Amino acid sequence: MNASKFFLLASTLAVFSLSPLLAQNDWVNLFNGTNLDGWEEHSGQAKYTVADGVLTGESVSGTGNSFLCTTQTFGNFELELEYQCDALLNSGVQIRSEVFPDARTLNINGKEIKLPPDRIHGYQCEIDMDVARGRMWSGGIYDEARRGWLWPADGEKGAQGMAFSEQGRKISKPGEWNQLRIVANGPSIKTWLNGEPRADITDRLTPRGIIGLQVHGVGKDINKVGLKVSFRQIRLREIKTKNNTLTAQEKADGWQLLWDGKTTDGWRSPKSDEFPAKSWTIKDGELSVVASGNAEAQAGGDIITRQRYVNFELTADFRTTPGCNSGIKIFVQPDISPVDPKTGARTAVGSAIGMEFQILDDERHPDAKLGRDGDRTLGSLYDLIPAPKNKRVLPVGEWNQARIVSQGKHVEFWLNGEKTLEFERGSKEFRQRVAESKFKNIPDFGEWPDGHILLQEHGSAVSFRNLKLRELPAK
Repeated sequence: MNASKFFLLASTLAVFSLSPLLAQNDWVNLFNGTNLDGWEEHSGQAKYTVADGVLTGESVSGTGNSFLCTTQTFGNFELELEYQCDALLNSGVQIRSEVFPDARTLNINGKEIKLPPDRIHGYQCEIDMDVARGRMWSGGIYDEARRGWLWPADGEKGAQGMAFSEQGRKISKPGEWNQLRIVANGPSIKTWLNGEPRADITDRLTPRGIIGLQVHGVGKDINKVGLKVSFRQIRLREIKTKNNTLTAQEKADGWQLLWDGKTTDGWRSPKSDEFPAKSWTIKDGELSVVASGNAEAQAGGDIITRQRYVNFELTADFRTTPGCNSGIKIFVQPDISPVDPKTGARTAVGSAIGMEFQILDDERHPDAKLGRDGDRTLGSLYDLIPAPKNKRVLPVGEWNQARIVSQGKHVEFWLNGEKTLEFERGSKEFRQRVAESKFKNIPDFGEWPDGHILLQEHGSAVSFRNLKLRELPAK
């Protein structure tokens, strides 16, 4: 099963899994108190049972970390639950986490992380009740199977870690029911334990994912077999955030809206100073291309920013349709003639020249099989560098996120929180790829000092929202 179908299955199951649950004041009970409807097990073989309105996980010998996970994904939310955990058993609550049916290799901050099939990975709110150990980190945030501790980040002997443990010792209730509260809103993740603030991080790696209840692996230690962690009153309220807005933290970090969600301000046609009169619509905070037969920039045409950029970080949500073809281009040079996609010859019509983050329905559009080694697939540097085949892609009709980082000569493409590729403009390898592409006849392709940002009109219906950019210092 490929990733798209896997997430589509999860989304389909979610419709049925939430239907019998109670909702009050926008709160939804994720656990119905009777059975495990809406949940499924991943990664390990711990035992999960339900009795008297309590969900209990029990450790077993010879298995790794086990997780009971929601079949539905969540992005921005408040999550509350109560837990009770044996002192010798480590546990946690996964949020915005992921699992794939096949093996994956993630590339995070230049580090390769290999994941076996069915391995849960993502943010975890720690549950740690071992008083004898002296480390009381319940409410901390651990990046399961990826980067390790995010809060506290300086280890058990560091000043932050020791202060965090001391606070945990004072507010934890060993042997009793404890309450966890987690608020994930945009890049902000905050936790509370028994009403007291605990962790507070800003992190953009994974904006959405499943929720999971962990039973930590105990190896073959017979003294730890049969240990239990119990959960009850698991409820969630989704935070309905406005699209095309900036949080106070984003403003403080230098982010700006590249599109205001309402008007054509800041954008124009590459061919004139005006915004295209047709093909583009603005409705409900979405900037959309109207389908017109899949021809490249031959209806209303592309749109570009009025400003030129060189060092920046750009994020954008995009939603495709069946058979969709589009793209986000950077360093766009509107004065250079378009080229024929097959021959590379200059043409009178076509998309403006720039380096393109390809947006494509890989399963249905023939372009996915053209080019070289998949370099025209979603998340690729179009016609130059392919994205990984096992990239994370949400189904057609759902919102995916593109992220592009350009600083000096270095450029990175990210898709749904995972890096798809990186390259150095003007490097020997880059120039070789240009020489083998349809852009071979464009002098200094991709090495211009600056350029516009472009959203492509390729005759396919596609929508954009939450286009945000912050300028970066030069390297």
